[in-house]
Amino acid sequence: MATANVEHRNQEATCYVGNLDPSVTEDLLVELFTQIGRVNSVHMPKDKLTGLHSGYGFIEFLDVNDADYAIQIMSMVKLYTRPLRVSKSSLDKKSGSGSLDVGANLFIGNLDPADVDEKLLYDTFSAFGTIIRPPKIMRDDMTNQSKGFGFVSYDAFEASDLAIECMHNQYLCNRQITVQYAFKKGTTSGEGDMVAEGGRGPGGMPERHGSRAERMLAAANPHREFLSTKTGISGTGVQKVPNTMFATSAPPSVGARNPLNASIPIPMPPPLPPGALPPPPMPPPPMPPPPLPNQRFPMPPPPVSNMMCFLLHSITFVCY
Repeated sequence: MATANVEHRNQEATCYVGNLDPSVTEDLLVELFTQIGRVNSVHMPKDKLTGLHSGYGFIEFLDVNDADYAIQIMSMVKLYTRPLRVSKSSLDKKSGSGSLDVGANLFIGNLDPADVDEKLLYDTFSAFGTIIRPPKIMRDDMTNQSKGFGFVSYDAFEASDLAIECMHNQYLCNRQITVQYAFKKGTTSGEGDMVAEGGRGPGGMPERHGSRAERMLAAANPHREFLSTKTGISGTGVQKVPNTMFATSAPPSVGARNPLNASIPIPMPPPLPPGALPPPPMPPPPMPPPPLPNQRFPMPPPPVSNMMCFLLHSITFVCY
């Protein structure tokens, strides 16, 4: 697969793939992302001295829709035990994930360390809105075992409020999880900017995200138009919301018979136009014709009992 020049690359159809294992090659990325769509080029920046890649790469598709679909499907998929970080490479510093962070950061507690990973958090909470960065589960540095809590960041408080309303005290992998706004941290950093404890509010008490001041700043965010038009279900921004895990269907009509107990409503007849008469009722089915006079039906022969069979057998034996 040829490596396209950056100047001639279609940035809208290019995906950034991060958190790659050192054993991942360009051929492997081509084979993996070809399952999504037609791949035009793959580029993995490498160190000039060691020849090893830097842990990330760029996948250029021939179609922009394939790039958007790859973000939905491949985000947080584990490759060599590492969850992939897939996003649009066309995001610059002005419209990137840094400007999308308005403070809608959630703390997810009481997670199952064995069954809940970053991919499951992404699939579960991305249904409520656009996640601006991959979900983060805090793990032990030595064993890489989950500590039982993690963080999710949205691009709008409407999404985070909906996630709290729908998921707080609900069960995820047989555990009742806790969903609430995360505490603000005292200092800022480029990576891992959410901690369980940190920023202090009035009186020295820990202050959580989602305050009134943060909501006012989010409403005055100059990139709010970008958030509303470039992301979400109808946009082509950081990600599209994969709303497939919580698909709903219309309930059946009241009083309608549904022997299969399916949630498919029975269609009702269209309303009549004004002044039109309803159609006449269907006539009853015709009665069968009466039998002809003097018509005799043959009577079936009487059943032969076991005693009759024994007598016939005995008479036949005597005559012989």
